[in-house]
Amino acid sequence: MHATAAAVLVAAAAAAVLLACAQAARRLPVPSAALFLVAAAAASNLLPGLHGSVPVDAVVQLAVVALVLILFDGGLKVGWHRFRTALLPAALLGIAGTAGTAAAVALLSHFLLGFGWTLAGLVGAALAPTDPAVMFSVLRGRPARGRVETALEAESGLNDPVAIALVVGVLAYTRGGSVPAIGREFALQLLVGAAVGAVVGVALPWLLRHAVFPSDGLYGIAALVAALLAYGLAAVAEGSGFLAVFVVGVLAGAERTPRKAEVDRFAEALASFAEMAVFAALGLTIDLRTLGDRLIWLDGLVLALLVTLVARPLVIVPLTAPLRFRRAERLFLAWAGMKGAVPILIAALASLSGFESERMYGIVFVVVLFSVLVQGTSVRLLVRKHLTDARRQHAAQNASSRPADRVTTA
Repeated sequence: MHATAAAVLVAAAAAAVLLACAQAARRLPVPSAALFLVAAAAASNLLPGLHGSVPVDAVVQLAVVALVLILFDGGLKVGWHRFRTALLPAALLGIAGTAGTAAAVALLSHFLLGFGWTLAGLVGAALAPTDPAVMFSVLRGRPARGRVETALEAESGLNDPVAIALVVGVLAYTRGGSVPAIGREFALQLLVGAAVGAVVGVALPWLLRHAVFPSDGLYGIAALVAALLAYGLAAVAEGSGFLAVFVVGVLAGAERTPRKAEVDRFAEALASFAEMAVFAALGLTIDLRTLGDRLIWLDGLVLALLVTLVARPLVIVPLTAPLRFRRAERLFLAWAGMKGAVPILIAALASLSGFESERMYGIVFVVVLFSVLVQGTSVRLLVRKHLTDARRQHAAQNASSRPADRVTTA
């Protein structure tokens, strides 16, 4: 009994600390993910016994659950009506853009930083995808989103199968696998994940309309259970559970269902807390002393600059050239490929496979920290400026139309 009470006390205290940090994060110009990541890493190195208290495999499981909650909430907010307006750019960014960025990062890592081909391939796969946790966090609370923001949100929900397939393929290649296996793994991840997500996403609104629960709160629980079922079914079938969850959210978000407002609020609350928890847990796995190694912090910083300023722009700018985006929008798409929980999760998976765990994990952490601080802050400011300009333009249009309305009435 005392052991159970102690465990409950520790969990409640940790949750209270996260909520207190969330209050502080609201007053900071940087994304909250940066605060949780840095604070947890600092605490794990300052407090004896805290570092290593959470095993890496447990953090991986927590990250998976957190990403399921974040992707489901993100899909609900995007909805099918918005998603279809940016389907082509999202598919190009999420599939071709992620694969091309991974290849570019691998080449730069090998020829400029001297990484072996296997390490370069794993680092490229880990740092290529745009992270849904950071992306939805930065854009949360900004309802007036255009095609560019929708494309970025959809990209972050679509690109996980590509990254995971690349990692699985590279690890299989080191054990005697073949290059075509990467393509087969990707196709399986994408097709199975999309199929399972479509089935559950169509069934969920129908079930919510016909179900009669004794409490309104159970509608949100039912939607969450459907998302978890979609992830489990797709993952067991060797597909992308993350893609399945995002598709469920996109399809369910466009439907009018009973207690939809309660479901949306419940999903958003869980996603917000999951974001805090996953970045704090990931921070606890970082040993800041290892970052003092020049082969880690310097390589990580150089790689962050290469990914942000070279690899992604070289792929995304020409890839989006045929689309109806202005030059400034294409540059924004190239800049806004933020990294977060997914790269660290992929690095953790590679570490559990026994591949250069300490070095790769540290390098990926440095890149993620740079991305969250620099890209996350700048993207938040750019989106805020865009919304402010849009409101001013709308107000100016309304003001200019009022005299004409009076004349017409007269």
